[in-house]
Amino acid sequence: MSAVTDSVAVAPQLRRGLTTNRLPNWAPAGIAVLSIALAVAIGLGFSLDSKIQWGLIAGLLFVGITYASSAKVEGRRQAKDRLATSVVWLAFVLAVIPLVALIFYTVQQGAGVVDARFLNHSMKGVISTEAGGGVYHALIGTLEQVGLATALAAPVGLLTAVYLVEYGRGRLAKAVTFFVDVMTGIPSIVAGLFILSLWILLFDFEYSGFAGSLALAILMMPVVVRSTEEMLKLVPNELREASYALGVPKWKTILRIVLPTAIGGITTGVMLAVARITGETAPVLMLVFGTEIINSNPFEGPQQSLPLYIWQQYQSNNDFGYARAWGAALVLIAFVMALNLVARGIARWRSPKSGH
Repeated sequence: MSAVTDSVAVAPQLRRGLTTNRLPNWAPAGIAVLSIALAVAIGLGFSLDSKIQWGLIAGLLFVGITYASSAKVEGRRQAKDRLATSVVWLAFVLAVIPLVALIFYTVQQGAGVVDARFLNHSMKGVISTEAGGGVYHALIGTLEQVGLATALAAPVGLLTAVYLVEYGRGRLAKAVTFFVDVMTGIPSIVAGLFILSLWILLFDFEYSGFAGSLALAILMMPVVVRSTEEMLKLVPNELREASYALGVPKWKTILRIVLPTAIGGITTGVMLAVARITGETAPVLMLVFGTEIINSNPFEGPQQSLPLYIWQQYQSNNDFGYARAWGAALVLIAFVMALNLVARGIARWRSPKSGH
């Protein structure tokens, strides 16, 4: 009876020992506010003009004060955990701030230009030093060039990934993997120079939107291969083995079982690859040139695109050109953002549902 009474008496003390000596829940927010206030005071005291310096000082103070407070109250072990957590939060903030600032500044500069007229008119007959004009011809060119590049790169990348995962063995598969890795790091200017030398100078084809699509397809292909390869590896082998046990041929198993299972991730990878090539400027500048009129035929003559349009308008070196450049940049960001949202929607729609 005495042992039971002693254990009951000790239990609350153990609970108090586990729950006491903890920083309150509001401590991280309070330390963040204190760090910002100290950083502002230091910046004003030492006449630091750059707000970036103020932010770095605030971040370092937040990490240091968090560790010191936790070590004093909770002990060194818990302080190390809080130190790692605060560093992760600091890295997150450092990554988000430039992105938010970029989007905010682009919207601020371009929102006043983007309207129905800006989206429905080209630069035909518009002097670069005057107001007016739009991005219709550049938007058409970007859609056609990116669409052709996707039509070329997506099937080749998909089939290459299927070979590497389902059939690839030995030296050939290793060689293909090696060259895919090398192609992933190829600069866009090199891809444009290759198509310029092969397609235009050697085969004597003209500068066109299709020539730019060939270079964009080279840049897109390794991204599609890598993303598709990873998605196919996530398909459980049990599904393949069950299909083989039923006597289904391997090619039909891939077509009916493997690809439908991974279609959500494959589509997401293709969309992300499309977003990656949409903003490329160097291949378009070398192979497509640019035009102020609407050219809906990507196989004949120069064609405009949004990245090249932005560069050309900024090169005009006047306020009207700057405004059109920021408006086109906003349209390009909206286009890429829409692609990413579509990719996420398809991935969520095609992802396996639990409980079904």
